[in-house]
Amino acid sequence: MTAEVRAAAPSLTRRVLRGVLLPLALTWLVGTGVALGVANSFTEQAFDRTLLDDAYAVSSNVRATAGGIELLLTPREVTAVLFDQTEAVHFAVLQMDGRRLAGEAGLDAPVPEGDASHRFSDIVFQGQTLRAVVLNHAEANPYRVLVAQTTRARSALVERLLVYALVPQILLLAVLAVWLWRRINRELRPLGELEATLDRRDANDLSPVPVARSSRELERLGEAMNALFVRVAHSVRAQREFAGNVAHELRTPLAGIRALADYGLAQKDSAVWREQLERIAASQARASHLVDQLLALALADEGRTALQRAPVRLDLLAEEAVMRHLARADVKGIDLGAQGLDAGPVTVQANAALVEGILDNLLDNALRYGGRTLTVELDGGVLSVVDDGPGIPAASRQALMQRWAQGADGQKLGQGAGLGLSIVARYAQLLGARLTLDDADARGGLRVSLAFPPGSAPGTDQPSVG
Repeated sequence: MTAEVRAAAPSLTRRVLRGVLLPLALTWLVGTGVALGVANSFTEQAFDRTLLDDAYAVSSNVRATAGGIELLLTPREVTAVLFDQTEAVHFAVLQMDGRRLAGEAGLDAPVPEGDASHRFSDIVFQGQTLRAVVLNHAEANPYRVLVAQTTRARSALVERLLVYALVPQILLLAVLAVWLWRRINRELRPLGELEATLDRRDANDLSPVPVARSSRELERLGEAMNALFVRVAHSVRAQREFAGNVAHELRTPLAGIRALADYGLAQKDSAVWREQLERIAASQARASHLVDQLLALALADEGRTALQRAPVRLDLLAEEAVMRHLARADVKGIDLGAQGLDAGPVTVQANAALVEGILDNLLDNALRYGGRTLTVELDGGVLSVVDDGPGIPAASRQALMQRWAQGADGQKLGQGAGLGLSIVARYAQLLGARLTLDDADARGGLRVSLAFPPGSAPGTDQPSVG
């Protein structure tokens, strides 16, 4: 990843903070708005109740006389009744038709509707916004009392409520952001250490990385990364072995082909040329066969972690393998046959390609280095290839299943037999099957058997593959 791309990527810490703080801030903001709305409503009710009490106080000092309605309070007494330290208070006593009986001229407000005894409203008087209440007094001589006052105290109280509600929450949010920032950085520190470890590591170093067990997620990430390193190391090792095997094994046949070609070119006789060309063709065929075996072994190593098993029919795979090698056996004069294939379907959990590879390698080795009789046998979940050739000494059988095994004389057994059996051994390991090498009978020969694990008993109720 380039520095530009890395700089453009958002920080995980910032993303987590945004993901936590933004919803929290919005929640607090909405909650504060609701709380302020409720507080403002109750504040309005408290102030309105005081305003209504003032209207009742004025109304209690209004008396009906023979000449009409009169206010018993003097201007000084009215000022005392409606006194307020912070607000300017105005009043008026009105007849039901709106004519003023006492109080300030021009003061007016909406009257109560229906049977309501009073009504609150906001009015504008002398360029000021006032909160007003109109109180109906229904008697023989009905009248109305209007009291209005400025709203400075109300506004100041609401502003104080807003400050007292928002400032502490903003401070708490800032403290929470700092705490989360430090906490997240501390939790992500092992991830940064892991990144630094990987940055310092050489490309050829695929050893497991140490992972701090600070969290389950980080531990799982480390385990998955180390498992990936194991798979990559295995793949790299298989590729290196394949390259080394090819370089090692093809050197001799290629040198032989070059020697045959040089010898033929030095001769004048066309019969010698033909003979040398035939030898070159045979050497090329052996080299191609060796490359195929090397590729098969490399694929087996690569497929250790990607093997897929499915129900396969051993009887059908064995029959197809016999038919593939029948013509070659006829050319060599070898009697190739089969036993137990017609006893009924035999289904096991395996990989069809690996089973075919096992059969092809065993039959190829037997056709190359066996005797005159070759038989493929199937007995339940045990698949065997039996020949009447010279066999293999018991002391050499285990070594033959290792790559590049050599006989007691220092020569590779069968020039490919060891490689073929190592492929078979590897395939058997991948399939979880047991591979054994035994004498065919008391006279010798070789029996190579592959026993598949229990749990895949013979039967016809499973689908066939291959």
